Amino acid sequence: MRPGARVAAAIDILNEIESGTAPADRAFAGYFRSRRYAGSKDRSAVSDLVYGVLRRRGELEWRLSQAGPAAADEAAGRARRLVMAGLAAEGHGAPEIAGLFDGTDHSPGVLDGGERDLLAVLGRRPDGAAPDWVSGNYPEWLDGALRARFGADLAAEMAAFNDRAPLDLRVNTLKAERPDVISRLALDGIEAVPCPYSPVGVRLPDAARVTSQAIFRDGAVEVQDEGSQIVALLAGAEPGMRVIDLCAGAGGKALAMAAAMNNRGQIFACDISRRTLDRLSVRRKRAGVRNLQTHLLPDEAGVAALAAAHGLADRVLLDVPCSGSGAWRRNPDAKWRLTPDILEAHTARQGRLLEDGASLVRPGGRLIYATCSILRAENEDRIEAFLAAHGEFLLRPAGEIWPAALSGGFPANDWPAGDGAAQAETLVLTPHRTNTDGFFVAILERR
Repeated sequence: MRPGARVAAAIDILNEIESGTAPADRAFAGYFRSRRYAGSKDRSAVSDLVYGVLRRRGELEWRLSQAGPAAADEAAGRARRLVMAGLAAEGHGAPEIAGLFDGTDHSPGVLDGGERDLLAVLGRRPDGAAPDWVSGNYPEWLDGALRARFGADLAAEMAAFNDRAPLDLRVNTLKAERPDVISRLALDGIEAVPCPYSPVGVRLPDAARVTSQAIFRDGAVEVQDEGSQIVALLAGAEPGMRVIDLCAGAGGKALAMAAAMNNRGQIFACDISRRTLDRLSVRRKRAGVRNLQTHLLPDEAGVAALAAAHGLADRVLLDVPCSGSGAWRRNPDAKWRLTPDILEAHTARQGRLLEDGASLVRPGGRLIYATCSILRAENEDRIEAFLAAHGEFLLRPAGEIWPAALSGGFPANDWPAGDGAAQAETLVLTPHRTNTDGFFVAILERR
């Protein structure tokens, strides 16, 4: 693909994302699935351009607004203008950008007079200081919520959310140990180091195609962010327990708990999506997990299985559907799709799921509430409301649970609240503080 054709591809993909028909990763994969002629360098170049625009969208929208309301607000041609702004922000000059829009060999159409005027504005130094939501590249309506979470660390946290996420693996202890995995990866030419917190985590500083390696096909490792591994470890699943993963999705945490249980006991992995549970079944076989069964909800069989487990579960993991704000490094388009109405719908569903999960926990058992969100509305607010209505549950300080869950403990200065690990009631992970995805965990114990 010529450079102009790569720009046209980025515009097409951004248009699909803008239409709301698919998230960025799915739009990108779908575009190139029907264009097999595109090579790896083409895909990489288009990916850099698309994700560069998505990560810097706040800044780019603001720059476009300086050219006038039409440049910023008009729906038609928005993706085209964002790509122009993105190229200008990367240091490409107006003549070079105009040369990419020449209408030949699958390049975008020639710039009109208004677009040439826009390029001249984009090439100038911005007028005045940019607001924090612009320099931090997050939606303006979330400014108050993010300040409440991060305070003086807001700029550093938002900068970290705009970085690329590392690739983490979880060692499947049913089949391998971490030192052996690191050695096997080295033999395949892949540099790996232990994750700083998870005792079963391995980090690849540079992205590598591990899914094509024998170590992955054999089930010795699973791709899983260290933050997600920490959530599963904090569940404290032990051999012989009855564990319910109520919102299992593709089952990464369920598989991690199965390994921690050494295939002894019972795990119910439940979800409303048959497709994700089918993926879990494939992963379960590859991992050598034998104590896990999947249940589709609200199918009759799945409902009956949960009814039989009512009030009997030792652990209920509730990794609820949420805004996904903790995964903005991986899905930068998600921050721009989130709206106040969508957030309100999430919090209402989270409240209902807390009620459902609580009914399954036995006396002395634990309900582990988790989100991949950094917003208090989905985290502390939900836990406070739940505890106010359920005196039979108490909040177990996450810092007390941590030493038993992870060898080596957790550095006190990496906890966002309290005087140290032992005083931290809940756990908040962030890219800046822990170099993980953003996660929230609260551990509730039935009296």
